[in-house]
Amino acid sequence: MRRRRRTEILINGSQKLVEDTAHCIKDNYQVKVIQEPESGLVMMKVRETSQKSLFYPGEVLVTECKVQIVGKIGIGIVTGDQPELSYNLAVIDAAYEAMLPETIGWKMLLENEEKVIQEQRAAANQSILKTKVNFETMDV
Repeated sequence: MRRRRRTEILINGSQKLVEDTAHCIKDNYQVKVIQEPESGLVMMKVRETSQKSLFYPGEVLVTECKVQIVGKIGIGIVTGDQPELSYNLAVIDAAYEAMLPETIGWKMLLENEEKVIQEQRAAANQSILKTKVNFETMDV
């Protein structure tokens, strides 16, 4: 599973899943904090649809953390002020980078969580579609 997909699942999914998986690694391995969770600003990039050009409408507050496990570095970056989540994401990322044996069983957990996220999004879309107004043109 690629890093981007894994991170999206962890950020959008259950916080308990993130805490449990990170806790599993923190209990069994020494986690060296390279960069404590700290806030920063990142330029938000948006593609303008009609001319296909990029522009930067503003900055977004992020929390970033870097840790090292078994010589491998993990990075956790999340929007907003969420130091605990960024730290846990960094631990999980470092575990995957180090190819620790615990990560093998996580694939199924992450795929199940992805299904839950998709179901929640589908339910939210259905509730939105209930309020959709259908404007039809009149035959003249």
